[in-house]
Amino acid sequence: MKGPKALGAALLVVAVIASPALAYLKLGVRVEEQMVALRWADFPVRYFVSNQIVPGVTRTDLDEAVQRAAQSWEGVPTASITFARGGFTDALPGEEDGMSTLGFEDRPELERVLGATSITIDIVNGEILEADIFLNAAFPWTTAGRGEPGRFDVESIALHELGHLAGLSHSALGETELVAGGGRRVLAAGAVMFPIAFSPGSIEGRIPMADDIAGLSDLYPAGGFRMRTGSISGRVTKNGRGVFGAHVTAFNLRTRQFVGGFSLSDDGRFVIAGVEAGPWLVRVEPLDDGDLDSFFDDMGRIDVDFLATVHDKLAHVEAGHDTGEIAIPVRSR
Repeated sequence: MKGPKALGAALLVVAVIASPALAYLKLGVRVEEQMVALRWADFPVRYFVSNQIVPGVTRTDLDEAVQRAAQSWEGVPTASITFARGGFTDALPGEEDGMSTLGFEDRPELERVLGATSITIDIVNGEILEADIFLNAAFPWTTAGRGEPGRFDVESIALHELGHLAGLSHSALGETELVAGGGRRVLAAGAVMFPIAFSPGSIEGRIPMADDIAGLSDLYPAGGFRMRTGSISGRVTKNGRGVFGAHVTAFNLRTRQFVGGFSLSDDGRFVIAGVEAGPWLVRVEPLDDGDLDSFFDDMGRIDVDFLATVHDKLAHVEAGHDTGEIAIPVRSR
């Protein structure tokens, strides 16, 4: 789901235990005491565009903007997911009809939500069966190539929601500031899947970034992806005990790209996978640039009472290998 103030998907956030690629949050379901990532089993993923329109956006405008967003995800060279346009439909998003539908829906009561994705799954194996996306018609929209003052960009929000449709949850790579009257203003975002949208008029967020690419490639790896990349693993502790929900970022000193992840267990362990070989600077910080419920269902477990800490040594990643566990102790504020 994404909003001017918040975005999101109404599903459980998980760490997947099948592979060491937990560098971003993925959607999942608990199956027999284990968390299983949600993913599509068959490609292309077919979607339909609703006939519902809003002022300033025709159904053709919407259709073309969604196609561009889908092509942006398909253009990730290290991922194998593909999409197919099914055409227009009178169906509305949210109807359990076996069709994945994207369209406008008037939801004025959701005053901080620009769009949201609902997903129907097979609870036995986590396979995604259907996913619907609505864009909130209560807000002004545009598909103009350079944006339009006072209107939100359909393409960038559709790109974010299609990320949810693919199985990605939110990234915490971004900087915000609180604004009068509630909500946050985005100052910078390091991922399309950051849960807060840029202000109306902006066309930022039309291109997947390093963190988005790592997440999609982990869910749907193209041939050789895992052998060409490595992983950074470690443990975040405070007073000798694990920290749950710490935001861990890795900065590539060669490419100057960021990838982020979380400590997703009570012992504070994290794994950032799908990262390029080379030297990485690792930093841990509390999750304070978005609402906690944009990232986790169980907010009570999240520890935000500690100081941001940079690991005292560079993490050197080799293709096809893990760095070995990095110990990062943090101090209370």
